[in-house]
Amino acid sequence: MLKQSPAQWLAALVFLGVIITAPFFLPNNMAQLVDLMVFILIALSWDMMGGQMGYNSFGNILFFGVGMYLVASTQVIMGGVSLMEYNSARGGDLESFMVAPTIFVASLLVGLLLAAVINFFLGLFLGFQLLQTRGHYFAVGTLGLGVAAGAFAGTFQILGAGSGMNFVQPPEGVQLTSLLYFTGLVVVVVFYLFLVWLHKTRFGFVMNAIRDNEDKAEAMGLPTEKVKAIAWAAAAAFAAIAGGLYGAGKNFIDPTEVAFSLPTIGVWMLLMPLIGGKGTLWGPIIGAVLFQLFKEFFWTFLFGWQRVALGLLIVIIVVFFPDGVMGGLKALRRRLPGGGARTGEAA
Repeated sequence: MLKQSPAQWLAALVFLGVIITAPFFLPNNMAQLVDLMVFILIALSWDMMGGQMGYNSFGNILFFGVGMYLVASTQVIMGGVSLMEYNSARGGDLESFMVAPTIFVASLLVGLLLAAVINFFLGLFLGFQLLQTRGHYFAVGTLGLGVAAGAFAGTFQILGAGSGMNFVQPPEGVQLTSLLYFTGLVVVVVFYLFLVWLHKTRFGFVMNAIRDNEDKAEAMGLPTEKVKAIAWAAAAAFAAIAGGLYGAGKNFIDPTEVAFSLPTIGVWMLLMPLIGGKGTLWGPIIGAVLFQLFKEFFWTFLFGWQRVALGLLIVIIVVFFPDGVMGGLKALRRRLPGGGARTGEAA
């Protein structure tokens, strides 16, 4: 069970203060700050399955991409244009399609809400099916979801097919990156508080029991099947919101390179909890911050070799830091004088 000490609450308040004020100190880096909010959301959502329950999923990219398409489609429809007409106008009358600022903001928020709700039920449905499997069978099954989703979206004409789909252009007077950043910040805070509460409940206990020994948990009569499906559904809802924010920031959806991109977002959402320490509340957040710093450094100073550097980073983390930053801090604490006694008392 995850518990928040007074020091952790203080750290959370300090971190919140930093990210609230960050746009005022880094106004030229708003796009990177939006990405950071997205990365924190997908890292926390993946950790609900991979860290807290021990089910390593590649399928969260499905919810990420579906959420992206849902937000874009909601903005188009609330703008008064059909999806087919909008996507057929690419390269034609697309630039002339503008909406009022209030409609733009309202459609974005409604789209994010719809993405969360629809993907919750999608995750619930898929969870009751795929979570009958375990281990590498589950991982491969979820991997197939992402591959199939990208291929399907690439043939769906109403969504632009393989040519992709543009988001609605922000009207004059709307600072898109600021809107996305602070919306993402609110969702991150809500998700964090939700996880703090969740892991104090019986539901959180069952999640950890599944990770530790699912067979014993079932033998004890715990509702493992229902808990697994609901947990994946909750993770799907927040992954979908992240997808909507990310797509709106990039302003374009490519079915395989942006929405359902397994080599990038699909891998990054696993990598960030590994960097910070999966199975912990702060690990995915720390991992997301460090990953964003690494990524910006690689893309700035090692352009052309950035993916090679990122691949080497993955190898180094897996081999030398398997427990991530949080695991390293716990190991360091145990080595300090009295650390073993404190650990024993906590246990």
